[in-house]
Amino acid sequence: MGSLLAALGIVFLAELGDKTQLVALGFGARHRLGPVLAGVALAYAATNLLSVVVGGLLGAALPTRALGLGGGVLFIGFALWSLRADDDDEEGMAAATGHGRVVLSVAAAMFVAELGDKTMLATATLAAQGNPVLVWVGATIGIIASGSVGVLVGRATGARLPEQTIRIGSAALFAVFGVALIALNL
Repeated sequence: MGSLLAALGIVFLAELGDKTQLVALGFGARHRLGPVLAGVALAYAATNLLSVVVGGLLGAALPTRALGLGGGVLFIGFALWSLRADDDDEEGMAAATGHGRVVLSVAAAMFVAELGDKTMLATATLAAQGNPVLVWVGATIGIIASGSVGVLVGRATGARLPEQTIRIGSAALFAVFGVALIALNL
């Protein structure tokens, strides 16, 4: 149980103010709460599982530089993608299709954003020192809680802002993080 609580606390605190929490904020401002939270949970569960399995086995051998450069390029791609109008939602497309696309978009962006991140590395380190299953559960709960805070803040502010402002702001966040990831890993 100590592994679970340690992972939950460490990962929750490490994720506060992190780029992925800000990305979650951007998605929360732009889309409905349910699909965004589902995408966040899916991405975080997957990255923490990857971290516990691969990171716990390989430790410092992970190519964090390559992951950072690839993540930076993908973030810039997400920035460009965010600038396009979300015509499907505006035309009233079937809710299940729109929600499924939002879940997958959020999950993909959050997964990429988290690769090689400090919380992923912390999770790998904790898994090497304790019970990997409990570390995965604790880290996943902690990071979902932190990401949910970002989504809720984004949702609250997004309700007050025009869609174009949100779209441009989301694109700017993605672009800034993309450029920063590339610059830090060159």
